[in-house]
Amino acid sequence: MKKLTVLLMILVSSVALAQTDDRDFQAYLYNDDYEVFMRINFYDSNITIPEQPLYGELPGFLGKKRNSFCWIITSAKIKNGVAELSLINDYGSEDLTAQLSRQNDSIYVLKQLEGSALKVPKDGKWQKLPKALELKRRR
Repeated sequence: MKKLTVLLMILVSSVALAQTDDRDFQAYLYNDDYEVFMRINFYDSNITIPEQPLYGELPGFLGKKRNSFCWIITSAKIKNGVAELSLINDYGSEDLTAQLSRQNDSIYVLKQLEGSALKVPKDGKWQKLPKALELKRRR
């Protein structure tokens, strides 16, 4: 009887762990070529931007390494394994809609759909990001 109880507890624990590991849109994603990253949690919307607490808890943001500039994700809706995003820059002067999709265990693609071009500061100038940006997931 004890063995059956222990086996059931292990089974329940493994099911619970499997459910939490399947959160595709709770991650840290990065692209080293453009030195950008995304911190996202589209399930709980509990991401805060470092040194910018004024915005409160959000679904996430796209940031630039070694820079405080960011694109704020104001809304994220997951439908059929693809997240539909609304973003604004941290000045509030530009906005866009995009899709974030998971290609495999470690690769995601951020596609710009409508609105402003996604650009980040680089060496005192603005660098446009490609319409389809590949990001890797850090485990």
